[in-house]
Amino acid sequence: MNEIKCPNCGTVFQIDEQDYESIVKQIRDKEFDKEIEIREKQYKIDKENTIKLTEANLDKKHQEEKTKLEIEINNLKNKIELKDKEKELDLKNALVEKEKEIDNLNNKLQLSNKEFELKEKNIKDSYEEKIKNKDEQIAYYKDFKAKQSTKMIGESLEQHCNTEFNKLRPLFGNNVYFEKDNDSKTGSKGDFIFRETDDENIEVLSIMFEMKNEADETSTKHKNEDFLKELDKDRKEKNCEYAVLVSLLEIDNEYYNNGIVDMSHKYNKMYVIRPQFFIPLITLLRGAAQNTIKYKKELVSIQNQNLDITNFENNLLEFKDKFGRNYRLASERFKDAIEEIDKSINHLQKIKDNLIKSEDNLRLANNKAEDLSINKLTKNAPSVKEMFNELKED
Repeated sequence: MNEIKCPNCGTVFQIDEQDYESIVKQIRDKEFDKEIEIREKQYKIDKENTIKLTEANLDKKHQEEKTKLEIEINNLKNKIELKDKEKELDLKNALVEKEKEIDNLNNKLQLSNKEFELKEKNIKDSYEEKIKNKDEQIAYYKDFKAKQSTKMIGESLEQHCNTEFNKLRPLFGNNVYFEKDNDSKTGSKGDFIFRETDDENIEVLSIMFEMKNEADETSTKHKNEDFLKELDKDRKEKNCEYAVLVSLLEIDNEYYNNGIVDMSHKYNKMYVIRPQFFIPLITLLRGAAQNTIKYKKELVSIQNQNLDITNFENNLLEFKDKFGRNYRLASERFKDAIEEIDKSINHLQKIKDNLIKSEDNLRLANNKAEDLSINKLTKNAPSVKEMFNELKED
């Protein structure tokens, strides 16, 4: 016999084994069902909480990743825009600076051209003025032809010219040489050689003089042209720039009596003069030679200016070529940077797609959890399934 005590009144009951087993079974089945029900409810609650928590975590993580991606994309876009603006600004500033330099150089070039034109005009005017003065001097010396010619009658022409030169030698300076030509090793020689150098010992002027006096020729009458060929030969052999025949031949020929006769159409840089034009011709040739040196120096300076202009143009073309090359390289590198950024964006897009696919897998997992049941759980566990069936039958 088994005793059972009432929990409310404390009364003790005597029951046999069969009744006791029946009561115990009832209590056990009821408690088991209750426990199963509680556990099923708790399982559902835990499952829902777990799913909600998982969804919340996934949503939160997805949102964080999405926000992070959006921030990175925005940063990349901002960097690209900033780089575009910086590049555009740099190019604009560089173009402005180069345009200023080109404008300045063009202004300098125009100013240099104007200065060159003005200098050329001044040189031309000065030269024309000097030619005019020389023509006036020649006209002036023509007036003294008769007096001077009369005065020299009976004198040796060579002695006269030497004397006239020595009178004015101090005016010519210390760099002037005027002496007899005593060098006959080439077979012939002139009468006098005039040479003048500058302070740097550079020859300014050289003249080979030949003197011919009619009084010295009594047997036959010679013409001035009879001596020009030999005089030109002597000039070349003695390395003189000019050749001058000082002649009293053909005394009645007005062609020679009118002044300085230029014979350059027959022999280069050759003149025929009467004795009264001996000093004036030297003065004229000296002035022309000195002006020639000045013009040569100015011509060299002008050529250097033209060379500077040519160099400037070459430098400008070189600058344009190098600037275009640097611009092309910068554009290519900028294009490469854009391509790298595009690759980064594509990579981030793939990460985003993978996250979206992960979200789809979680959704499928959730659906499978929602579809979970005891029958599915005990599909491959017959003993467990049988136990549940027995519980249901009890």
